[in-house]
Amino acid sequence: MRVTQSMMANSLLQHISDGYSKLADYQNQLSTGKKITKPSDDPVVATMGIAYRTDVSHVEQYQKNVTTAQKWMDSADSALSDVNDVLQRVRELTVEASNGTYTSDQRAAAQAEVNQLTQQLVTIGNTQVGGQYIFSGSDSANPLLTSTSGTVTANTTALSNPDVSLDVNDGIKMSINVPPDAVFTANGSNGLFDDLASLQTTLTTGSSSDISAYLSKIDTHLDAVSSAQADLGAKENRMTMISNRLSDMKTTATKVMSDNEDADYAETIVNLNQQQNVYNASLSVGARVIQQSLVDYLK
Repeated sequence: MRVTQSMMANSLLQHISDGYSKLADYQNQLSTGKKITKPSDDPVVATMGIAYRTDVSHVEQYQKNVTTAQKWMDSADSALSDVNDVLQRVRELTVEASNGTYTSDQRAAAQAEVNQLTQQLVTIGNTQVGGQYIFSGSDSANPLLTSTSGTVTANTTALSNPDVSLDVNDGIKMSINVPPDAVFTANGSNGLFDDLASLQTTLTTGSSSDISAYLSKIDTHLDAVSSAQADLGAKENRMTMISNRLSDMKTTATKVMSDNEDADYAETIVNLNQQQNVYNASLSVGARVIQQSLVDYLK
């Protein structure tokens, strides 16, 4: 086959163009830090990248749920500590008021303080995190307790739906709240607020022995608070382990995604320099291959 000057020139220009395209690709990799800038650059890398990004997003959503759970648990733990302090103070007042030497005025003062402490328990029971009532079970949009003319009532919807659960990992759903009936039970003969209301009445009308009889009831409520704190502590410990596991999973998934998509700077710089040398050589060879024309002689 006869090779013409035109064929040689066209072939040379095609190779120069291909080399220049590769040069542009390496420059894009260095400027963007990515192996590809569009799926057509490498469909396999692009497809795998979508899967790896899904994995990372998956883990990040679980991490957001865990963060929400930890906020609820930390707030609940602090609130339960406050409840314990309030009940300890109620117990102190009950012990003091059960003393036979206490006058009616002193017992009235104790009753007034117990009343204020009861209202403080209502405030604690309606603790909010991010606009949600953390002791109202799944009815977190509404407060658990309502105090009207000294009578405390509970949200019946909250009592009927006491659990709040979140997905914190694949196949793992955890309850993140303290059930409303674990500590703040307003209904029933053994309810916390029923006992406090009865105690207030007894402080003004009962005898010393009647008042001291409430110590065992207060101790029962203190035990309930301790039990709720222990259960919450166990949940917090497990949530911490889940959080650490998710952090490890995200690190691994991010590394795999980076290995798939990110350009190796050192390797890319070497490839760019090599391609630059090839491109310069192709231009030099082209100057020799393309023959001079008559116009060149006339210059």
